[in-house]
Amino acid sequence: MKIEFKVENNLSGISIKQYLINNLNMSKRLIIKLKKNQNILCNKIPVYVNYIMKTNDIITINLEFNEENNIVPFDSNLNILYEDESFLIVDKPANLPTHPSAYHYDNTLSNIVRNYYMKNNIDTLIRPVNRLDKNTSGIVVFAKNQYVQEQLIEQMKQNIFKKEYICIINGHLKKESGIINLPIAREKESIIKRCISDDGDTAITEYTVIKRFYINDISMSLVKVNLLTGRTHQIRVHFSHIGYHLIGDSLYGTESDLIDRQALHCVKLSFIHPITKKELIINSDIPKDIQNILKAGN
Repeated sequence: MKIEFKVENNLSGISIKQYLINNLNMSKRLIIKLKKNQNILCNKIPVYVNYIMKTNDIITINLEFNEENNIVPFDSNLNILYEDESFLIVDKPANLPTHPSAYHYDNTLSNIVRNYYMKNNIDTLIRPVNRLDKNTSGIVVFAKNQYVQEQLIEQMKQNIFKKEYICIINGHLKKESGIINLPIAREKESIIKRCISDDGDTAITEYTVIKRFYINDISMSLVKVNLLTGRTHQIRVHFSHIGYHLIGDSLYGTESDLIDRQALHCVKLSFIHPITKKELIINSDIPKDIQNILKAGN
């Protein structure tokens, strides 16, 4: 992918470096990488970042690099929700890790994306922007270059990149909507589990009850959740702590005969496209296992 523009009068007299930092919000690390690879061109000729731009110059920023990819391909179905030169957005099923680990080396969403890239001659690293737990389903964004990845991560920090989930919890919340603001930390002597702790990181969860229902006289609620921060297991930890664990969440609650994983799905993402500067809204259908619980409710 390339960013190319014609220098207008208002940009004449400033250096390319100034433009990259001030206009494109580009990191110094990426600028150094572009410089080393001679990926900055003026009128098709490589130039240094201190080049002073002149009116009518054609500046080209090549964001493609030869990058070593250590993720092995895995051939499996990929549900693509949106794709362009900047990113690939997919719908992750439950029971599939987002990225490789010691226990899941070659059968993860990242491996499947790597296989898709190879088949379509897309030469780039696997860059998941947001991550979902293995047993959480929903939308995952993969950036196709470092610049787009950095811009979306910055949008997350500024809460421009918005994440909306739906979940089913046990019980009926007292309020129709509210905010859970409780810090989250790693639980001592555990590499997986998180807990509420005064010395933890700020974690803010906004919720709205969509539906209250019963199954076999057991009260449950379908809840819409907006994450204002992105801590590991945030939704699961917050609702469990206030006494309403997610249905099927064996780590923070109990297993369920209704579903073989926590009833949690990333249903919507919205952010500003780093290149077009237009808002992009991506939606995902509620998966069948969660729909089946809702159908059984009364």
